[in-house]
Amino acid sequence: MARYTGPASKIARNFGEPIFGADKAFDRKNYPSGMHGMARKKKQQSDYALQLKEKQKAKYTYGILERQFRKIFVEAARKHGVTGENLLKLLESRLDNTVFRLGIAPTRRAARQLVSHNHIEVNGVNTNSPSFTLRKGDVVTVTLKAREMEVIQTALRNKGKNFPWLQWNEDKMEGTFIAMPERDQIPENIKEQLIVELYSK
Repeated sequence: MARYTGPASKIARNFGEPIFGADKAFDRKNYPSGMHGMARKKKQQSDYALQLKEKQKAKYTYGILERQFRKIFVEAARKHGVTGENLLKLLESRLDNTVFRLGIAPTRRAARQLVSHNHIEVNGVNTNSPSFTLRKGDVVTVTLKAREMEVIQTALRNKGKNFPWLQWNEDKMEGTFIAMPERDQIPENIKEQLIVELYSK
């Protein structure tokens, strides 16, 4: 299965929340897609259905396919602490997600593209792997040739909230990954325990 590149609003509507960020189309049609979207009756879902839906939501939110997602889950399970929280911390520490959180890109899709096109450096080294995992103290910098790009300039002008585990230096156009985020600092509405239960079957 290839990475999903279709309409983001359609997926957000099926989950009932704007998982890809602000979405005017979702605001206008806040109900499941399809000709029977508004009339569709809500059926009581099984535990498995709820767990699967939560995993799918996390995968779409962070733009990750099944094999890579499972690999991250296995790593989270090996780490000390709560597996579900470890999973979200590892997802948040990905380079593409960090570029998005720093406000360098308007969406995670755009952040992935910036990384893949060699516009981002980590600790002074050009890094084009969106899945690169950042560690405490790593510095993410926009390359010199990319600093005047309209997409980056626009994203930074419209930069939203700051996140406590990241520090942004506007003059140097670089951000520092201060530490792994705590669960209560991560804004995503994901019930990670359901994902743990699904993989534990």
